[in-house]
Amino acid sequence: MELNDIGALVAGGASGLGEATARELAARGARVTVADVNEEKGEALAAELGGAFVKADVTDEVQVRAAVDTVEGLRFAVSCAGIGWAERTVGKDGAASLQPFETVVRVNLIGTYNVLRLSAAAMVAGEPDAEEERGAVVMTSSIAAFDGQIGQTAYSASKGGVVGLTLPAARDLARFGVRVCTIAPGLFDTPLLAALPEQARDALGAQIPFPSRLGRPDEYARLACHIAENTMLNGEVLRLDGALRMAPK
Repeated sequence: MELNDIGALVAGGASGLGEATARELAARGARVTVADVNEEKGEALAAELGGAFVKADVTDEVQVRAAVDTVEGLRFAVSCAGIGWAERTVGKDGAASLQPFETVVRVNLIGTYNVLRLSAAAMVAGEPDAEEERGAVVMTSSIAAFDGQIGQTAYSASKGGVVGLTLPAARDLARFGVRVCTIAPGLFDTPLLAALPEQARDALGAQIPFPSRLGRPDEYARLACHIAENTMLNGEVLRLDGALRMAPK
């Protein structure tokens, strides 16, 4: 897929991996729509990139549909919205709370599926290119889907669900010429880790075999764009982690 002048949607695009992806897409000539719950950051980024912003909670069908409908000629969608939660299955006060688990799964898994299904439907309605392709969707998992640590039951389950979603969704959409892939990042320098002291951030980076540093959001962004550009990538989950395998804690 040629990215220049296509319509692209980045859900969770106001910060972190999503922001980097929106910037990379714009640099390659795509018409970018940023969808996020953070209006201030989202509007500022869209204005900087010459794109559009739509306030959208990925778990809300009406809001995501509205975001998708604003993108003229949608051919590429990236889903980066997500949240985390740390709690052991059984702790000092007994069983873990159910509500946080449900919330994490709702945002990370159901929200991702919401963006996937509505974006794909818009792509299916479009015309195919010379290779019979109508579009591509990139979803975001995590290496926690494979190497979940102590306290990561909710997060790992939600991200594991995205991994499990990838191949059947790609098979579902193959007849329409719409591809689906997932990126599973390791430890990345996102706003979540930015709050940690520099010493703690360095210690996390040192765990990574090579390069021994935190991943940079632009490295995620470049991979997302490569997936769009490489038509043979389909139904695949790509770990982007510097060969890191997480220890139990």
